[in-house]
Amino acid sequence: MDLLDRQLRHDQWATTQLLELSRGLTDEQLDQPFDIGHQSLRATFEHMIYYVGFWTAYMNGQPVPERSDDHSLAVLIDHHKRTYPIFAALARQLRDEQRLDDTFLDHNGERVTCGATILHVIVHNVQHRAEARHILERLGVPDLPEGDPQEWEWAHEPHGA
Repeated sequence: MDLLDRQLRHDQWATTQLLELSRGLTDEQLDQPFDIGHQSLRATFEHMIYYVGFWTAYMNGQPVPERSDDHSLAVLIDHHKRTYPIFAALARQLRDEQRLDDTFLDHNGERVTCGATILHVIVHNVQHRAEARHILERLGVPDLPEGDPQEWEWAHEPHGA
């Protein structure tokens, strides 16, 4: 497994972990304002998950999908399950076709490479997961995972024995 595959698999897994840990929260907890992230856990998750589809569409030269009017956690989880694999498949395709240096115009009319955009999405998710984890901690959610790549690897690619 190469570095990009590791990053993509870890990124999807780590976001899924936090979404799943949030299933037991009330709407009030999901929308409780905080001084971090997008001011609430729901808004932070929504931003992260929408962002993946946003950049996937741009890299594919397609229109950006509309956001759902339903902001429930179940819809966010479903959207993550549907859109992240599309992003990951595109990233792998671009790598395999040696097209990571291909460029496109972003939402600001700036020319950017697909490779930098893929890294941007992954780093963006890392940043917002840290904010979401902090919010979950402040909400008293127990047994929060660190969510780092080694933790993912230990859970999915056991070595040793």
